Amino acid sequence: MAMANHSVELLTHHNGKNFYNPYPGFQNRGFRDFLKWQRDRRNGKAPVKPGHYDFKISPNDGQLLRENRAQFTVTWIGHATTLIQLAGKNILTDPVFSPRCSPVSWLGPLRATPPVPAFEYLPSIDLVLLSHDHYDHLDAATIKRLGNRPQYFAPLGVGKILQGWGIAQERIIELDWWQDREWNGLQLHCTPAQHFSGRGLHNRNGTLWCGWVVASQRQRVYFGGDSGYFPGFQAIGEKFGGFDLAILPIGAYSPRWFMSGVHMDPRQTAQAFLEVHAEKMLAIHWGTFDLADEPLDEPPQLLRAAADALGIAPGRVWIFQPGETRVVA
Repeated sequence: MAMANHSVELLTHHNGKNFYNPYPGFQNRGFRDFLKWQRDRRNGKAPVKPGHYDFKISPNDGQLLRENRAQFTVTWIGHATTLIQLAGKNILTDPVFSPRCSPVSWLGPLRATPPVPAFEYLPSIDLVLLSHDHYDHLDAATIKRLGNRPQYFAPLGVGKILQGWGIAQERIIELDWWQDREWNGLQLHCTPAQHFSGRGLHNRNGTLWCGWVVASQRQRVYFGGDSGYFPGFQAIGEKFGGFDLAILPIGAYSPRWFMSGVHMDPRQTAQAFLEVHAEKMLAIHWGTFDLADEPLDEPPQLLRAAADALGIAPGRVWIFQPGETRVVA
């Protein structure tokens, strides 16, 4: 797939102290809004959700992944964690293998499905792509297990967190939006997203959030990270001329008054898929951690309906079971 070479407008997204979302229409929701959301939940204003989900798991002991040296594949491990095999490299996105996404091991959202394949069955990881510093995307225990073997690509500010967990500075490459770097025959591009960052009450938006484009000589994949719907998707599609695969989030969207700025609903994800001009889409960020008011199994249902309404052929939208692997091209 040939790469387009359109210029893009680099909007200022740092005010000298913190990062911010520069695209029009963004609504900032702060801690007071979070407290209102939690009050609404306690007062019965949130929908009642099932207490149990019967999610199917795709058996995957990692053997084929460990043996693969040539095929372009993608595996959904769970939430935003995927394994991309491209040009002979094993690439992990936002790796979280812990049972909870939380600052402590005994509190916080518990996984509804296990990570598949399990960490010990992964092939040797060459590259880790990090989209931002939230606990469901950046997990200390997993990073420490990966150690200094892979190369880490991260948005601005996240490298300091990694160094605090023992990752050597030379194993970390930090990029700003629209910056790129060649690495071992791959071209890595940091792309805008509409989100926020912070691992506590006092460091909100101190680090950047982003998506990633990974391009080999023949193929190209876009990992959207975590994002609300914003004009950046169209800019990404125009700049790169399309993708073989787009990995896009579909969950944690309810209630819309609180989540819409930073999380797409499935209808918006389907629209973003069209705007980035991808051949296939893998739906992520659903069915693993209970982070919002919608049922964990609702996002794929709404995505299928939205894709049908937009005339997207069913075979172009991939909704995996955890552990499922497919050849992309």
